[in-house]
Amino acid sequence: MRHCGQTAVQGEREGGRGDGFPERISAEISRIVMDEFVLLFLQDSVRNPVLTPLFTLITTLGNGGMVWILFSAALLFFPRTRKVGIASLLALLFSLLINNIILKNLVGRIRPYETIEGLIPLVARPADYSFPSGHTGSSFAAAWVMYRKLPRRLGIPALILAGLIGISRLYVGVHYPTDVLFGAVCGMISGWIAIRLTENFAKKDFCNKDREDRLEE
Repeated sequence: MRHCGQTAVQGEREGGRGDGFPERISAEISRIVMDEFVLLFLQDSVRNPVLTPLFTLITTLGNGGMVWILFSAALLFFPRTRKVGIASLLALLFSLLINNIILKNLVGRIRPYETIEGLIPLVARPADYSFPSGHTGSSFAAAWVMYRKLPRRLGIPALILAGLIGISRLYVGVHYPTDVLFGAVCGMISGWIAIRLTENFAKKDFCNKDREDRLEE
């Protein structure tokens, strides 16, 4: 009887695992189908002679994070925004390490135009892997710092530009929606870490200076 009871429990556990496996497969298939639907919808129903050059230009702004490097460097010239510029550059570095160097090579996801029949990219085909989106990651990394630390009149446009760069990667057909979504989340996390590090460093520097002043007195 004991053996039979153990067998029944084991069968229930195995049955539970068996039921979960098809569900995971179904979820993965649904995700792939949704990714394909979104990209083909953008290509067949949204692309037009007005939006195509606009989004091509926007996606080019994110190449190598160059526009964000320039914005961050400009902030370094003004004492009031220097710490924000440093935090933004640090966030870009974190995004590069996490998204482009580690995750892209770890996941190894191939580009959508190589798997979705009929999808035509509008820009040169990137040489690296697809997941996550490096353009989106770097954009949200810097934009999140600017949004959190600069006046809203500057921070909100930065965040909007980051969002447009992410959308442009879908429009030009070089990323899956999940690439862009994860890139945005990872970018904001990179920005948050950079803010915390720079703030902690500034506090330690202030404490050290205050201690030195007291010793001199």
